[in-house]
Amino acid sequence: MGGPFDLAGRVALVTGANTGIGQAIAVALAGVGARVALAGRTPATETAAAIDALGSEARIVDADLSTIEPVGRVVEETVAAFGRLDILVNNAGIIRRADFDRFSEEDWDAVIDTNLKSLFFLSQAAARPMVAQGGGKIINIASLLSFQGGIRVPSYAAAKSGVAGVTRAMANELAPRGIQVNAVAPGYIETNNTAALQADETRNRQILERIPAGRWGRAEDIGGAVVFLASSASDYVTGQILAVDGGWLAR
Repeated sequence: MGGPFDLAGRVALVTGANTGIGQAIAVALAGVGARVALAGRTPATETAAAIDALGSEARIVDADLSTIEPVGRVVEETVAAFGRLDILVNNAGIIRRADFDRFSEEDWDAVIDTNLKSLFFLSQAAARPMVAQGGGKIINIASLLSFQGGIRVPSYAAAKSGVAGVTRAMANELAPRGIQVNAVAPGYIETNNTAALQADETRNRQILERIPAGRWGRAEDIGGAVVFLASSASDYVTGQILAVDGGWLAR
């Protein structure tokens, strides 16, 4: 392939790659030559098959990222399988909804642990082999709620705001070691997680009226942004939160 977006010879680790945005990211990276480890508690068999069909190589790594227990093993298995680790995409995440005065400690902790704590410590584990080999890329999946508050999702808003902050903090420390750290903040994307919103005629209309692009995003839109941030085209880009939202935040 050649060119600044070519990832031939690179190895990526993508969490939560079994469906939706994570799947699209993994396939997009494989499409430009990367070999991809797919980490999550649900085996990403469909994603692995799609990557195989592209002529690239995938490896499924079992990991429940609701705790930090597996983070070291996930990195070790990736390096053992492919010999190196160049790109980490922290996509795995959960969301819990409840009214403010009924939001439980359990729901708070579950979201913060998965979406923020595991993201940081997996990044820490991945940075070690990246530093040893001379550099790498860490890409976090943030959210529009890294910029906004949302409704009935306080722990998700807190976690995704934290993702934006820790992205910048990691970028400051890791840039001198050759690692760029950035985040992508998806807007309203057509996935299984947003099926109810898409089916709600009133809410769907309200969402589309706010988006200058006039359409919902597709998971592939996020994949393209991640390919840019994973490639040498972004070697002088770090500490940034790239909103891929059809213009939602600009409205």
